[in-house]
This record gives sequence, C-alpha cells and structure tokens, in this order.
Amino acid sequence: MSMAKRMAERTSNIQAESPKRPPAAEVPRTSSGRLLDVQLRVNEAIDRAESAEAKAANAEAARQIVEQSLADARKQLEALATSSSSAANDIDISTLVEVDGRRRTLSADEYAELRANLSASELMHPIVYRPLGDGRNELISGHNRVSIYRELGRDRIKAVPFAGSQAEAEMGAAFSNLLAPSLPDFEKYRQFVRIRDLSGLAQTDIIRLSGLTQGHVARIFSFANLPAEAKEMIAKTPHRLGGNAAQKLAMLSEQGHTALVVDAVRKLVEDSTLTQEKAVALASPKTQKSAAPPIHTFSRGKRKVCDMSVRSGVIALRFNGKEGETVASEWSEKIAEYIRAHLLGGG
Repeated sequence: MSMAKRMAERTSNIQAESPKRPPAAEVPRTSSGRLLDVQLRVNEAIDRAESAEAKAANAEAARQIVEQSLADARKQLEALATSSSSAANDIDISTLVEVDGRRRTLSADEYAELRANLSASELMHPIVYRPLGDGRNELISGHNRVSIYRELGRDRIKAVPFAGSQAEAEMGAAFSNLLAPSLPDFEKYRQFVRIRDLSGLAQTDIIRLSGLTQGHVARIFSFANLPAEAKEMIAKTPHRLGGNAAQKLAMLSEQGHTALVVDAVRKLVEDSTLTQEKAVALASPKTQKSAAPPIHTFSRGKRKVCDMSVRSGVIALRFNGKEGETVASEWSEKIAEYIRAHLLGGG
C-alpha cells in the first residue's frame, strides 16, 4: 500500500492541525541532536494520524500529513548531508546495498571531476545509509561517491545513518536527487516518477513540494511521451537532452515520426558535437519538393528563340536575345486573343 493511501486511511476522520514546533531556544545545536529532533517530528506526524480515527472527517488533513511526512524526510536528509564530519562514522563499503533507481547518472566529465576530487581530497559530505539490522546497510544517497571509492580500492567510507522507515528513505532519496545542483531534466523526470509511484500523490501536489513551476514540470514529464528506445539511450547520457528539446521530439513522435525521433536521439547521444536544436531538425520530416517541370526549347537554326515550361497550371515562356522583351509583349497579346477566341467563345 502506498504511503498516501496508508496515511489517508489513518486520517479519514481528522481535522488538520498545525504541528507544534519547539521554541527557537530549544532547537538542538549538535548534528546528532538535530537528527534526533527531525526523526521525532516524523514519528509525531505518524502518531497524530494513528490517534485521530474518532475525529471529524477531513480528507484534506490526510493529504497535509502525508506532505508533512515527506517534507520531514527530506529535511532529515538535508541535515544529514550538511552535518559535520564528527557526526559521521566509517562503515565497511562491502555492507552497502544499492536500490535500483536511486543512483543519479553523472556525465563522463562530472564523474571524472568527482573521481579526481575524491582521489586527492578527504570526503567532505558523508554518504547516507539506512541500517537493515542484518549487517547490511541500505545506501540512500552517495551512490557515485561509493562507486568511486570502490574503484580506488578503498574499504571504508564516511557515513551517517538514516533512522526513518523504508518509505521515508525512498522519498528522502528521491527528493535528495531533485535538490542536486545541475540535475539534468531527464533525471528530474525519473525522480518525479519515483516520487509519484511511491507516495501516490497527484502531480500538482508533487509540483508544490518540489518548488518547480507548472511549465517546468510539464516539460520534464514530456520525456514520458518519447519512444521507449529513445528513453533508454537518454537514460545513459541524460545531460544530452533537455526538457525543451524533449518536448519538441515528443510532439514529433506523437505525430507519427517515431523512427526519425529515435534516429535523432541516437545521433545526439553518439555525437557530442551535435546540438539539441539540430537533433530536433533531424527528427522533423522534410518537405518533399516536386520535380522540376520539363523545359521545351524552341530554336531557329542554331539560335534559341524561347523556353517553355508548364507547372501547376502555369505556362511560362522565356524569350531570349536583345529583342526578348518586345517579342514577349507581342506574344502575350496573341495568347490573349487566342484565349478570347477559343476558350471564351469568341467574346
């Protein structure tokens, strides 16, 4: 059952209440204290839902509590990501378990830059993990950092634990990716889909939680209308195609030009010099030009007198030589007389 449905059932008879926040003086100062405080707020939100079955019905309150739980999970991850090194501990990399769909895809340059940084410098931002209780640790954020540590032959990495539930870990990881700087539009699309599937929230609610505009999200969701083959290629190099170009390519695909769109995306992915605008142009069907009409040339001996062509109901005569203009005028009168005599009944 999704988090939204679970919370809606628990809060089917409640009135919305504003969560009580401790006075500013009571906010914990240490990283571990802040982490505990955030976790308590998440638990309080769930407790309020479970104890409210006898109160008046209010579906809007259920939605608000779901949103508050998601927001708390996101804040908890933010606090963990910015916590000091002293709040982290070193864990064995071999215990980390990855969940499909969480890892953010970096471009080759971004990955190389991160690898060079981690090779020469100490890890400044600890990864976040969730203890599973069986000696394994579920990796929530920091997938690329862990991958690079493995490449460098390192056995341990600085990390901080996430004490929330599985659902909160999923939502927190998705929102953590959305907040990453320079996140490609395709990666935003992928995280939006994860959030929608995990929470059961409507797209409008997700937009409000993300802080992005309706138009921006509409462009991001246009990736959904691309051919499956095109999406598979973009997933490997998401930085190559932005939302604006994806929206245009999706429209072309919906108009029946799927093969052209797939071919254009393939060329965009394989050729780093190809721009998104040119890729859209490649996917756009070319207007077929009609064949040039045959030209009949009339000559007197070796001297060409005129050329005649017929196209789309138009007869064209081109007279040559210095007297061409005068001859053309004379023939225009003769043609007019012929039309009056033979096509207009002699009128």
